[in-house]
Amino acid sequence: MKPLRDMSVGELAAFISNHLRRRGIEVVLTGGSCVTIYSHNAYVSADLDFIDNSFTRRKKLKEAMAEIGFVEERRYFRHPEVELLVEFPAGPLSVGREPVKEIVVLEYDTGNLAIISPTDCVKDRLAAYYHWGDRQSLKQAVLVMKCKEVDLGEIARWSRSEGKIRDFRKIERLLLSPPP
Repeated sequence: MKPLRDMSVGELAAFISNHLRRRGIEVVLTGGSCVTIYSHNAYVSADLDFIDNSFTRRKKLKEAMAEIGFVEERRYFRHPEVELLVEFPAGPLSVGREPVKEIVVLEYDTGNLAIISPTDCVKDRLAAYYHWGDRQSLKQAVLVMKCKEVDLGEIARWSRSEGKIRDFRKIERLLLSPPP
């Protein structure tokens, strides 16, 4: 196995995910690191956000992460070889007010990685834009749409359910424009 410092974001996330799975902890990758993976590193996240679908006690999670060299500092886990922080935000796994629709599994040499779908990744980023005005998240949503096939109809439906269909209509042209 290659050193952690030489792993891609996806490889590292799969390594951590597989280790946790062997300890009975089921996690799904969400957040900005999904943008990193889906955009082929055009956007670089500073952390890995895993939602723990098995609702593991923090002590067990801390012990499992320590087995692979990660130490808890406040709400994050750090490893001396890795710049990325690892965080376990509270679940359930959702985008806005809805549960995530689809989890996909990506295969790496370091193991399998459960990750939200590109469509749900776009919805996750748009949620930050819709609710907090985060323009960087809007750029990330557009980036994923340029790199991966997504269900624009589902994104429109979800935007409507979030009460943000007007906002969606304003940015729809950005989402539909061809890649540069």
